[in-house]
Amino acid sequence: MPEFGISEAEKTLREVFAPWIVELNLRPVSFDVGGGSFLLPENPRLVHVGGVICGQATASAADTCSVVTLAALNGRFRICTTVDLTTHFIRPLKPGDVDIRVDVLSNGKRMAYTRVEMRAKGDTRTAVSATGAFAYLED
Repeated sequence: MPEFGISEAEKTLREVFAPWIVELNLRPVSFDVGGGSFLLPENPRLVHVGGVICGQATASAADTCSVVTLAALNGRFRICTTVDLTTHFIRPLKPGDVDIRVDVLSNGKRMAYTRVEMRAKGDTRTAVSATGAFAYLED
C-alpha cells in the first residue's frame, strides 16, 4: 500500500476540496491505524455574531477530515460522497484552535463510517461530535 502521510494529506486538502473548504486551513497532525488527528486553526471569519465558532464550519471540518483520514488509511484518495453526517453540538467553541480526532469505525469496499470529536485546544471536553457515512464511487 502506498504511503499517505502528512504531505499527501496537505496536497489532498489543497487540490480536492472546494475553495471555501481550503480556506478553513485544516492542518493534518498525524495518522495511525485507527484514524487521524487535525487542527482547525483560529480564524475570526468562522466566528458568528454570538461570539463562537459557527456550526457550519465544524460540520464541514468533520466531513473533510473524515475524507482525508479515509484517504490516509486507504493509501490514496478515493472519490467518495457523504451519505450521512450527523453532528451534535455539545458545547460552544470559543474562538481559538480546535483539535479534531477522526476514528474510522469501518472501511469497506463500498462504504466507510467515521466518528469525529472536536475540542477546544487544551480542553478535554468534547464540544462537537459527528458520525459520518461515506460511499466510495470508485474501486
